[in-house]
Amino acid sequence: MEEQSAFEEFDVKSNFVRRRSLLPVWIKIFTWFFLIGGAIAVLILICGSFLTNISLSLYGIQAQHPYTLTGFLVSILLIFKGIVAYGLWFEQKWAPQAAIIDAIVGIAICIIMMAVIPFTVPNISFTFRLELIPLYFYLIKMQKIKKSWENL
Repeated sequence: MEEQSAFEEFDVKSNFVRRRSLLPVWIKIFTWFFLIGGAIAVLILICGSFLTNISLSLYGIQAQHPYTLTGFLVSILLIFKGIVAYGLWFEQKWAPQAAIIDAIVGIAICIIMMAVIPFTVPNISFTFRLELIPLYFYLIKMQKIKKSWENL
């Protein structure tokens, strides 16, 4: 008769796979950037009335203060990216779907900032948004791992 250990519940299972291991290194690095960036965005919104000039920029949207429309939009986008990063790092089941939404929103904003805004606002010129390149690969990777992530 095999004797059971009192610490059996703490035994590491050899077939255990972390969801985080599905993420490539570059996404793990960006996850940490956006975890920190999301936390800083929350602090900027909380302390915004005490700040006189702070430069915020994401996807070509630029603001000089968090309590402007563009500043609030950039802060909300950074907070959303921080939430997605939290979900990915702490292996939440909803994280890949949120990451897909994050990538689609980022791509849409970049395209709007490249193809629409320069032709409607006279003081903004056309700029190719390089963020589109990693956003595309991020979207493809998250779509590929979504099923595996949810089944773990």
